[in-house]
Amino acid sequence: MPSPPEPDGDDEPLLGDGEPPAFEVVDGGARSPFVVSCDHASARIPQKLGKLGLPDSELERHIAWDIGAAGLARKLATMLDAWLVLQNYSRLVIDCNRRLERPDSIAVKSEDTEIPGNLALAPGDAARRAREIFEPYHARIRHELDARAAAGRASILLFVHTFTPVFRGVSRSLHAGVLYHRDTRLALPLLTALRRESGLEIGDNQPYAATALTDYGIIVHAEERGLPPVELEVRQDLVSDEEGQSAWAERLARLLGSAARELGF
Repeated sequence: MPSPPEPDGDDEPLLGDGEPPAFEVVDGGARSPFVVSCDHASARIPQKLGKLGLPDSELERHIAWDIGAAGLARKLATMLDAWLVLQNYSRLVIDCNRRLERPDSIAVKSEDTEIPGNLALAPGDAARRAREIFEPYHARIRHELDARAAAGRASILLFVHTFTPVFRGVSRSLHAGVLYHRDTRLALPLLTALRRESGLEIGDNQPYAATALTDYGIIVHAEERGLPPVELEVRQDLVSDEEGQSAWAERLARLLGSAARELGF
């Protein structure tokens, strides 16, 4: 991973006293092979950044976070007895599913919304966001995977996301999508199993496709280690409340457990 820009001499931290750390960890059972991450769990903005120049209505939208993803990830991790990590700050501050050198690592525009607080950002300010949010989050995932490998424990990586039901005025009929890059050991059996479920329309690398340019975790934490991954996208209106989150978590836990057993985990 390339080094972020050097600080600009302002040593004041981005995250103030009393603000949450970059991530939250929920420990699962010692025998579960599943490691779950939720990159876009929160719409929180560090106090030092105000609201990035945006009204509350924009920060409640998909551009700021994956609505319903945190609740779904928590319920799914509980059902799988999995280790879970959730990122605690909005993707508008820094996107933890993008490489730092990418122009959309800190977006100046998301969909059709300009992000005033990200315009003309000084290199030191970008470095501070990377240092206090991006790096600790991914370092904690690396630490967990290293520890599991050292202990001889198998790992299957799940990346939980949600997508907006309407994108730039176009309705999306998909209920969920199964995303993958080169390693399809888990993704394709799960895709097949989901498509056998009654009444569901499931996307194959849709509504987004996982690529080395658009995704970080599935490439760096999974494929570069040779670990089987799958990235899940569920439509937000289906998991916006606890009932929907529970229903989808139960479905996914059942199918993921079966797929993992078929792979010998």
